[in-house]
Amino acid sequence: MLHRLARFIPSLPTLDLTGVIDILLVAFVVYEALTVVRGTRAGHILVGILTMVSIYALASWAGLEALRSLLSFIVPYIGLAIIVLFQSEIRRTLARIGRKNWFGLARGFRAPEALSEIMMAVEQCAQEKTGALIVLERDIGLRTFVESGVSLDALISRDILLSIFQTGLPMHDGAVIIQKARIAAAACFLPLTTTPALARHLGTRHRAAIGITEETDCLSLVVSEETGRISVAAFGEIVSGLSPAEVVERINRHFGVERPTSAQIEDFAADIPLHTESSRKPPSERVHP
Repeated sequence: MLHRLARFIPSLPTLDLTGVIDILLVAFVVYEALTVVRGTRAGHILVGILTMVSIYALASWAGLEALRSLLSFIVPYIGLAIIVLFQSEIRRTLARIGRKNWFGLARGFRAPEALSEIMMAVEQCAQEKTGALIVLERDIGLRTFVESGVSLDALISRDILLSIFQTGLPMHDGAVIIQKARIAAAACFLPLTTTPALARHLGTRHRAAIGITEETDCLSLVVSEETGRISVAAFGEIVSGLSPAEVVERINRHFGVERPTSAQIEDFAADIPLHTESSRKPPSERVHP
C-alpha cells in the first residue's frame, strides 16, 4: 500500500495560478451546493451518497475486489438518483441563478398596482381571524401553480379577496395568486417546505407560503386563522407578527420600490413608515430555516 502511495505522489501536477483559480471555483460550487441542502432532508441523503462513493473509491484503491464489485452495480446509478432525489433543490438553485442581477441586466420589478385593496383585505382577515394566503408574482412565472387552482382573471378587489377566503366556501383553503394587477387564480395548490426546523411548529398554510418562495422569487402574505397574525414569506424565510405598515414596506422592498406610491400614501398615510427608526425595529417574531 505504501508502494502505491509513493508512485501516486510524483504524478500530482504542479500548482500554478490556473490551478489555484480552478480550486477556488470548485470550492465555491461545493459551498453553494451545501448551502442549498443545508437543514433539509436532502442533506442526509447527500451524506449517504458521498459515503457510498467514498467507500467505492477506497475499495478500488485498496484492491478490495469483492466490495468494489458489489458497489459497481450501484455507483453508476447515483447520477440518476441525484436528479430524482434532488429535483426540487436543483430547480430552486437554477431559479436563484436566473434571478440574480448579472452585470446589471436584470429588469426592474413592480409591486401590484392595487396594493391598497390587498392590504385592506389582509387587515380585515386579520381582525376577523380568517385564514388567508395570497401570493404575489414577481419575475419567475407561476403558471404551473395557477393551473392547479380555479382560474379567475379578475381585477384585484378587497371584496373578491374576502369572498374567496370566507370560511366554509370551497376556495377558502387554497392560495390566491396575483399576477400584476389581476387575481389569476384561487384555491391553488402550493408546494410545502420540507425544512425540518419549520415543519414542526408551522401549519400547512404557512408551510405552503414558505415552500412557494423556496422555488420562485414571489412573495407570500399569510393570515393565521388561529391568532390573526400577519406573516410575510420570501426567499424561503418567513417573518410573523407584522403590522400593516411593515407588510407594505416589505412588499415595496421585495419589488424594488424604494418609496410608497402616491396611492399607497393616500390610503395608508398614517401607517406607512418612511425609513424612520421605529420602522427599523425587528418584528415580534422571526422564523428562519
